[in-house]
Amino acid sequence: MPRIPLTWLADHVELEPGATAESVAARLVSVGLEEEEIIPAQVTGPLVVGRVLDLVKEEQKNGKTINWVRVDVGDEHNEEKDNPKDPQPGEEVPSRGIICGAHNFVPGDLVVVSLPGTVLPGPFPIAARKTYGHMSDGMICSTAELGLGDGIGDETKGIIVLGKGSAEGIDAKPGDDAIALFGLGEEVVDINVTPDRGYCFSMRGVAREYGHATGGAFTDPALSGAAGEDSRPTDAAATSGPDGEPVPVQLKDDSPIRGQIGCTAYVAQKVTGIDPSAPSPRWLQQRLILAGMRPISLSVDVANYVMLDLGQPLHTFDADKLTGGITVRRARTGETLITLDDQERTLFEEDLVIADDSGVIALAGVMGGASTEAGESTTSVLLEGASFSPISVARTARRHRLPSEASKRFERGVDPALPQIAVQKAAEMLVEFGGGTIEPQRTHVRTEEQPALAPIDLPLGFAERLMGVQYSREDVVGRLEQIGCTVVTASTPAAGGEEVLTVQPPSWRPDLTIREALVEEIARLVGYDQIPSVLPKAPGGRGLTRLQRGRRAVLTALAESGLTEVLTVPFTSEQVLDDLQVPADDERRSTVCLLNPLQDDQPLMRSSILATLLPAAQLNIARGEDAVALTEAGTVFFRGSGQVPVPSAETRPTDAELAAIDAALAPQTRRLAGVLAGAVAPEGVAGKARSWDWADAISAVKRAADAAGAQVEVVQGEIAPFHPGRTAEIRTAEGDLLGHAGELHPSVIKAFKLPAGASAFEIDLDALIESAPSVVDAGPVSTLPIAKEDFAFVVDQNVPASAVRAAMLVGLGDAAESVRLFDEYRGDQVAEGKKSLAFAVRLRPLESTLNTKQIAQLRQQAIDAVATAMGGELRA
Repeated sequence: MPRIPLTWLADHVELEPGATAESVAARLVSVGLEEEEIIPAQVTGPLVVGRVLDLVKEEQKNGKTINWVRVDVGDEHNEEKDNPKDPQPGEEVPSRGIICGAHNFVPGDLVVVSLPGTVLPGPFPIAARKTYGHMSDGMICSTAELGLGDGIGDETKGIIVLGKGSAEGIDAKPGDDAIALFGLGEEVVDINVTPDRGYCFSMRGVAREYGHATGGAFTDPALSGAAGEDSRPTDAAATSGPDGEPVPVQLKDDSPIRGQIGCTAYVAQKVTGIDPSAPSPRWLQQRLILAGMRPISLSVDVANYVMLDLGQPLHTFDADKLTGGITVRRARTGETLITLDDQERTLFEEDLVIADDSGVIALAGVMGGASTEAGESTTSVLLEGASFSPISVARTARRHRLPSEASKRFERGVDPALPQIAVQKAAEMLVEFGGGTIEPQRTHVRTEEQPALAPIDLPLGFAERLMGVQYSREDVVGRLEQIGCTVVTASTPAAGGEEVLTVQPPSWRPDLTIREALVEEIARLVGYDQIPSVLPKAPGGRGLTRLQRGRRAVLTALAESGLTEVLTVPFTSEQVLDDLQVPADDERRSTVCLLNPLQDDQPLMRSSILATLLPAAQLNIARGEDAVALTEAGTVFFRGSGQVPVPSAETRPTDAELAAIDAALAPQTRRLAGVLAGAVAPEGVAGKARSWDWADAISAVKRAADAAGAQVEVVQGEIAPFHPGRTAEIRTAEGDLLGHAGELHPSVIKAFKLPAGASAFEIDLDALIESAPSVVDAGPVSTLPIAKEDFAFVVDQNVPASAVRAAMLVGLGDAAESVRLFDEYRGDQVAEGKKSLAFAVRLRPLESTLNTKQIAQLRQQAIDAVATAMGGELRA
């Protein structure tokens, strides 16, 4: 994110009196630039200039040589008796004694001294301490210790030597404040810039916005100084020629992306005779450091400074390493480039590149190549400033995973009017600080289709209608002109008509393409706090849908019965399906595979809730839980019918295209699943606790059905991952399959390391809810007494209890209030292949109380119905 030093900001806009980092951040927030961080001063405390009075080298037992230095740090800070154990004979000037291990200074030099109480970057507090037999009363500082990078000026090693009185324009004396001298006391505001505000990736853009917030006078650095109109060169479609003629440049883009040409303008300026040893000035290096960049060399530092100041990325080529002219084109198959980070990159045909006769020398708008890098011996540079397509730069940076400060700006849109101005400013700085010479000719090549922002028609009252705030004509026109727009009246309104304005956005605001964007600017500058908070009125008759109410009721019922609702990530793998023993031809193997999964070992979207719920149960057991009772309602995914078509983004897809997309999408259904394993409750004085089992899984499904208002039937079934003899099919009253419940297969329990007897269930939740009647007729409540009867029928062991119950209801008719299975028996007292099903019946008709004869008749009717339908016999 952009870092904004306050002194740099003050170069372009008038700051409020007493402005601090907090107040500047608050002002920027008011115009939509969110504060990311306030970076405090790098150094606090007494950091001063000192003069070395005396230096004594002392050899230590470990072979190291240290310097015992007497330093004059000014009358305010000197101490006459700071080292009484080792006085200096003949000393007349009060001073401080300091131990220093560096050797690049001599008596008489001006140095930077941090006195006790100073806090250096780190933070690293300085205090007086006894070392090497002396009391060291401070520290003589290097550039690294002050957070100034690897070196400032000539001080690439050791401490900072300012000179013997005056050097590089520094008029300093002992005791002077070194924090102010190096700009180390400056606060920095780090801001967050949204993608549509790319112009704020520069001091120019942020200063403009600060001026909008405060009304402070703004000076556009792109229109001031030597980069003014009189210095801008004429266009030149250059061809090769002798020295002094423009550098030949060609723009060739045979494969525009989405109709956007990769490069619409290219400026090339040659600067020769630069002193390769010339350092960047201290103020420039310090500003780069405060902005979060590392000083490297004069040519690179100047390019970075101009980019941070204006927002136009520049690149510096070593002109002597270039072969022939410059061509901006798409990469060719098989081409490679070693970028400035020393990585060899294989290029793609969509990559926009800069090339000379030797081949590719840079990724356009992203990063330069090592073969033409401006280094320590460079005396001639070619400055590049261009307008690159945001789409092309963004795709190249992401394709090569190579974000850079340049790509961050280009992909958000750079002012197309800046390349000439930025190149001119950089060239003049190289001349000023490096002694170079600007070649008289400059290349400026444009495509025939030079982009221009389209004007926007804005009805005068549109902003008020959209925002619900009354804006005057002065508000609308004034705010739009404030951000740089040109506003004229498009049409004079007829009697009772509305004035329409034509608004021409400025070149640095490519995000202003529709009238709604203009209204947003008006609202932003007038103040978002002026927009009233109005709660929308909810229309009557609306609320939760039937499915939403059903899902909430089901999950609430399961939670009340002791299950814990969880939410698992819907990604799984083939190995999990193998552990679930899902057959190869099972529908659950028809999974959706992700091209870019979050984890390489989980590339599949789940086709069963148990595929993610069982691993969750396994994790809880592994973490020390003795038992789990988990449930989840979520979506499962199955492979679609084919490739999903991608319509054009130019217009809204047609109904036929939408239907084709919908048909090709992966089918998704919402299911309910649960896993029950371990003890239902901890052991206690009453004895050993009962463990969850298959009956609990089936009961959970029935409880969910009751909460949804649905009726389900439970019949014998068999499917992975359940135990083949302890699996129940869950069906609707109409016989449609909803899912399964029961004990897990022993192999599955072993694979997921669950307690023995672990059980589970999984059903189609939405189908369960939809199977419930939409309207429930409760019927009248009888006040007559109940007659209770018990029946035990012997039937074949494969006859489901639900079928016997249904036959009994037919025989009993309306007199039956409830028929409930309460026992199932298989054993010696029934024949082999048979089972006994015992039902509790409650009889209560609405009209009259049942007598003994009527009860006997109803009992016989139930026996006859079961015998006829199921061949069942009443057990003696």
